[in-house]
Amino acid sequence: MHPLIQKLKKMILVLFALVAGGVLLLFLLLLLYSPGKPAPLKDKNGNPLAGSISEKVFVEIGGVKQGMFIRGKSLSNPVLLYLHGGMPDYFLTPRYPKVLEEYFTVVWWEQRWAGLSYHPGTRPETITPERLISDTRELTNYLRGRFGQEKIYLLGRSGGSFFGIQAAARFPELYHAYIGIGQMSDQLHSERLAYQYMLDSYRLAGDGGMVRRL
Repeated sequence: MHPLIQKLKKMILVLFALVAGGVLLLFLLLLLYSPGKPAPLKDKNGNPLAGSISEKVFVEIGGVKQGMFIRGKSLSNPVLLYLHGGMPDYFLTPRYPKVLEEYFTVVWWEQRWAGLSYHPGTRPETITPERLISDTRELTNYLRGRFGQEKIYLLGRSGGSFFGIQAAARFPELYHAYIGIGQMSDQLHSERLAYQYMLDSYRLAGDGGMVRRL
């Protein structure tokens, strides 16, 4: 074999070994930083808080495996089911801590086709309001049974408020109360108002380019 070819083969093997080593190191660092389970809630001495809950759970809902995080300082607290606005935002809780977990067992559900519940084979046309309302009811009943509570609280934000308020209206016997954040109601009218506001603002600012684009 020509010496140049031998040298090239050695260089390729060394390069492959470096890349493989780098990937392995990155995997180990990610595993160390994020072991795949939420950290326990702790008391003032840094010990796991007795009677608390902090876990990642997968449950079959509507025939699909769906995931959620459940956290709360006391299992005797009422359950609060949180419906995100289209993008799971549980990961924001360490940066923007909330006091909800002081008073509720909070269920950060990542709805079908999002976050922990994402399945690449899911067809978009199956993600309908009726399906999400049905999923909400099914998960609610799972939580009622698991935590031994006749009713829970339901909180919907933005897109989650669209089907959350409908679930609460259809099955009021399942909920103490419904809370809406950035509540959706007549979304078409809302979009028209926003469009007109932007158009008027650009006209007032003299931005003819944006007026023409709109």
